[in-house]
Amino acid sequence: MELGIWQVWEGGWIAAILRGAAVTVALGIASMVFGIVIGVACGLIKWGRIFPLTLIVDVYTSIVRGVPELLIIYLLFFSSVEFVARVAAAFGYAGLAGNGYAFVIAVIAIASISGAYSTEVVRGALAAIPAGHIEAARALGIPGRRIFHRIIAPQMLRIAVPGMNNVWQTTIKDTALVSVVGLQELMRAAFVGAGSTRHPFIFYFIAAIVYLAITLVSQGGFDRIERLLQPKNRS
Repeated sequence: MELGIWQVWEGGWIAAILRGAAVTVALGIASMVFGIVIGVACGLIKWGRIFPLTLIVDVYTSIVRGVPELLIIYLLFFSSVEFVARVAAAFGYAGLAGNGYAFVIAVIAIASISGAYSTEVVRGALAAIPAGHIEAARALGIPGRRIFHRIIAPQMLRIAVPGMNNVWQTTIKDTALVSVVGLQELMRAAFVGAGSTRHPFIFYFIAAIVYLAITLVSQGGFDRIERLLQPKNRS
């Protein structure tokens, strides 16, 4: 065990694992941001029962939540490499390759997964808003846009944060799946290190500790957001 730890330190694997962790966090944040955008848009469509868009959203969420995440990543990766290359070339990034392609496709794949779960979180949060609040605002003649910004959105956000916390934790764990397409994130760094030094337990144990640290720090952040969003007691 001592020899294995020394090899990890001497071989510069700690730096490689930290770089992989940085890629994991960046991938998780980018995927979560796009997933929230998808979730809010689709959640509003489902809540508002906008036909036929509601049917399209139902099909999307049912497929993504019913198919293994790894299979979605495979399907998107092997079907979109050429498309991403053309888009990158159109924007002057024809030299984008390797980790660049893998990162873009990984964000698309994980964001689509995150978006499907975020959709249900947003829809549930909107459905939990007391109908009387909205009806009272309409009775007072408040414009629809102001009702959304002053009444619907704040309550939706407060109710949705715990669910979004769960989506974020799942998103971070899903980033480990993209190691199969060659992206040099945390799990891939641990896999390469384990194969090179033949000390898999040490590398996977370190990876587990890093994942746990990421989730604990982010859990603290979400707890703080929840406290900030709680209505003030004015009694």
